[in-house]
Amino acid sequence: MFVLVNLKAYPCDPVAVAEAATSVAKAHGARIAVATQAAHLDRVAATGVETWAQHVAPVDHGSHTGHTLAEAVADAGATGSLLNHSERRLKLADIDGALDAAKRADMETVVCANNPEQVAAAAALGPDAVAVEPPGLIGGDVSVASADPEIVEGAVAAAEAVDPEVDVYCGAGVSTGEDVAAAADLGAEGVLLASGVAKADDPRAVLEDLVSGVSSRR
Repeated sequence: MFVLVNLKAYPCDPVAVAEAATSVAKAHGARIAVATQAAHLDRVAATGVETWAQHVAPVDHGSHTGHTLAEAVADAGATGSLLNHSERRLKLADIDGALDAAKRADMETVVCANNPEQVAAAAALGPDAVAVEPPGLIGGDVSVASADPEIVEGAVAAAEAVDPEVDVYCGAGVSTGEDVAAAADLGAEGVLLASGVAKADDPRAVLEDLVSGVSSRR
């Protein structure tokens, strides 16, 4: 199970979270990545944690002021990128272009989607993974794996039908090891979460709990 922590634009210390994630990942042999603001990528990557961008734009080198160039975030240490998060929606053509941009920079990709139908459309574009996140549950206290397990199972089936090589992650409300274990039981290969870690008083303790769910699936 892959644990991908999105720090969004929360007022947390990205380096402290990254250091905690690095320590927990090494101690437990778990895969944990941190997606941070573009301005913090180099500092987060310097901790040794697997580092992700929160977005890359569907552009190449050239006249694109204000866009997030895939090669630039890769140079800063990012090895992957979220795309089409519910807070940064893209048109289908732009998702396709952003996937091309990430591929140029040799970055892994996760395309976010609201439901199984969108998962199928995203999987057809050939990302490494898709993440199903019902918007109504994002930032809440109840995991999608508990509140709406059918949507996770439907997403797994939808991706499998389109491209069995595309992994499925789930997000929205994930905050505990039990949530991670429940996601795995439903067929997910990873989880995407944000506030559960970024807003925590003790991010390391939350990460320790999360990977307890990873360990239970071995």
